[in-house]
Amino acid sequence: MEKDLRFSKMAREYPASGIRRMFDIAAKYDDVIKLTVGEPNFDTPQYIKDAAKKAIDDGMTHYAPNAGIDELREAVAEKYKSCWDGYTKGHVIITVGAMEGLLLSMLTLLDPGDEILVPDPCFPNYYGQANIVGATAVPVPTYEKFDYRIQAADIESAITPRTKAMILNSPCNPTGAVLTKEDVLEIAEVAKKHDLWVLSDEPYDSIVYDGVQPYSIAEAPGMRGRVMVLNSFSKAYAMTGWRIGYLLAPEPEYITKMAQLQEAVASCVSTFSQVAAVEALKSRSCVDQMVADYTRRRDILIDGINSIPGFSCRKPAGSFYAFVNIKAFGKSSQEFAEELVEHARVVTVPGSAFGEMGEGHLRLVFANSDENLKEAVRRIDEYVRKAYPDMK
Repeated sequence: MEKDLRFSKMAREYPASGIRRMFDIAAKYDDVIKLTVGEPNFDTPQYIKDAAKKAIDDGMTHYAPNAGIDELREAVAEKYKSCWDGYTKGHVIITVGAMEGLLLSMLTLLDPGDEILVPDPCFPNYYGQANIVGATAVPVPTYEKFDYRIQAADIESAITPRTKAMILNSPCNPTGAVLTKEDVLEIAEVAKKHDLWVLSDEPYDSIVYDGVQPYSIAEAPGMRGRVMVLNSFSKAYAMTGWRIGYLLAPEPEYITKMAQLQEAVASCVSTFSQVAAVEALKSRSCVDQMVADYTRRRDILIDGINSIPGFSCRKPAGSFYAFVNIKAFGKSSQEFAEELVEHARVVTVPGSAFGEMGEGHLRLVFANSDENLKEAVRRIDEYVRKAYPDMK
């Protein structure tokens, strides 16, 4: 019998993931190396797991307040006092990863028909979340000549009467771009001039290289009242499966409203996970060790990739992503990504999955073992030299 499927307009129009598409394609092949999954390849540090186990044994298995437990909200506020010493627990809500924080902020700030500017290329879920609230995500191009750092002039060119907010993602997924202080200050002036909200998506802020120091737009003069800061324990502390993040708002009233929405969306984040997150924030040694390993792995992958004819990649200042230029091959990024799966048994993500400006690129994740990264480079190199003997 034929099914009568009746989806809402939002469900019908929700964008499909180009990343998941590569997972499905890769499932057809054996012995593949996956450079696709945007998460640490480390286990959660033991001291954090121990804290969660103790919390469970201590009975921390019941509902938490919608906005999160006081201890964690206070710890997050303390972490961000370098941005603004007025942050208190009342400015913080604990969320189901930074992803839910983005959704709650959009639900709180945007109306149907509003526009929110996003970098192109970007984390593709920005488009889906805007779609959920009836807003439109408008791409702002970023360019390789600026190391993919979004520029204030390009943001201003994209503003229309319907523009209400922008998303900044620094360090950036998928490009690894880290905005300089000068970039941020110029963008802040645009936001103030056009009375825009800024959602500062910062889950990779601890994963930076070569002495780079991220500068949050929450630190920029005069921006206190128009910035929502979103972050997560997923990347820095290898806690992706724990689904715990947080949002800082300029005034407690925004947190009160988001807590009401939180009850409708997820009720709360698990209590014992929040206790473990409090413990996580007490130390950076595990983060520093992971960044040291990522630095080595970044160099293994990118130095190797740049030695292959037709490939070109700048070393990212942050994150664990390499955004590789493959335009020399004259093929779409989807076509070339599928080619590498079939013939080299290496899975990457086509740049087109992240926006129009991503075309001609592949995203490769170097959160992987040294051995896998070396073998992935070897396989790609062997295939390219055989299949494209004239490539320089």
